Amino acid sequence: MDYTEKTVERKEIFNGRVIHVVVDTVELPDGSLASREMAFHPGGVGVIAVTEDRKVYMVRQFRKPYEAEILEVPAGKLEPGEDPLECGIRELEEETGLRAEKMTYLGASYVSPGFCSETIHLYLATGLSEVGQHLDDGEFLDVLTYDLDELYQMALNNEIMDAKTLIAILKAKGILGEQSSFATTAL
Repeated sequence: MDYTEKTVERKEIFNGRVIHVVVDTVELPDGSLASREMAFHPGGVGVIAVTEDRKVYMVRQFRKPYEAEILEVPAGKLEPGEDPLECGIRELEEETGLRAEKMTYLGASYVSPGFCSETIHLYLATGLSEVGQHLDDGEFLDVLTYDLDELYQMALNNEIMDAKTLIAILKAKGILGEQSSFATTAL
């Protein structure tokens, strides 16, 4: 069966710097009408940066919607038309001061498909070298390192709540397995 919802009418609610909010009236497969509140977002990129000895660079920053400091992989919003790899390289350097020899694409995920169009692309960064942090204006965060196995356990214990970070940890752990070190190749 085709479950496509046909847009009958769109009402613009808000068009900001980060999100564009609309309310659509849609026709459902059975012919009835329903309302869909949606936020359109340009998407973003998260990077899990892992050293040869399995240390992972994380950031801790205050997130206003939750009124709390959140532990996350370095990440940022895609600019219009920006390549996700370039965004990942930029955000890793800005937030942690690191550059990677190799960026392995881990895939993309939908953040909250019930109402938001945001897609997060994830990368595994290896072969790390320090180049100097340069945060955006108004950006305040701490850079911390954790062992990959420790982060994996924190994820299982619900000590990490950020979805992109959970996915990145689980995928990195799956790729890197139990090995104690790994080879890197140039970008």
